[in-house]
Amino acid sequence: MLSTLALILALSGSPIHSAAMQADVDVELVLAVDMSGSMDMEEARVQRSGYLQALRHPEFINAVKGGLIGRIAIGYFEWAGLVNEQSVVSWQVIDDAADAEAFAAKVEARPIGTRRGTSISNAILFGTNLIDSNAFSGARRVIDISGDGPNNTGPPVTPARDGAISRGIIINGLAILIRPSVSTGPLDQYYAQCVIGGPGSFVLPVHEPEDFAIAIRQKLILEVSGLPPPPTLQLTATTPGADCLIGEKLRPGFLDRIYPELDR
Repeated sequence: MLSTLALILALSGSPIHSAAMQADVDVELVLAVDMSGSMDMEEARVQRSGYLQALRHPEFINAVKGGLIGRIAIGYFEWAGLVNEQSVVSWQVIDDAADAEAFAAKVEARPIGTRRGTSISNAILFGTNLIDSNAFSGARRVIDISGDGPNNTGPPVTPARDGAISRGIIINGLAILIRPSVSTGPLDQYYAQCVIGGPGSFVLPVHEPEDFAIAIRQKLILEVSGLPPPPTLQLTATTPGADCLIGEKLRPGFLDRIYPELDR
């Protein structure tokens, strides 16, 4: 009897139990960052700097500590037509400033470079797989996706979004409007209608390079805390007016080649 009790007590403090506790986090957060060719190198550097500043900011750390559990799991990757595998920073738990600095340093060490194409759908599919395959158990699961143009290659974006939402993943957006395109319409409306989704999802627009750091920090704090953004700073998925295939339609022959049965 005593030996059985001793075994139970030993198991309760075992590494397996401890690991299970460490897997519990307030949020599993994937940062999916656009590095498509429509961004010049200066914009790419400003965007990277904005993420680094946000990750190192005391307000972000305080938001992490203020959660029910007080820690998050976070990952990072950059994408264009495809995901840049060399940019991936694998999952790390953050519960204090030292953890955040270590994660930011890994992001900072990745080379900066842009690539051809804009596949938001591939970014969402990759982010969904990262979340589904990790070892963490978060109260919320979030893909935080930035971009400066609509989906124009890879699968259509809405099925990818809907698939992520069906798995309990929230998608939030950062619409980069520094050099808006007249041909594709308002990008923030496109993100609101075609990209974001899930309970409390939102998109924040960025109009000037100097707004990057503030907008990214604001978005990370909202995602970590689970609080809704002020109505003046975001569009929701109910915003009307976007064509979710506008990027594909601007590529000659794309729809005829991939979707010959599509009636346009």
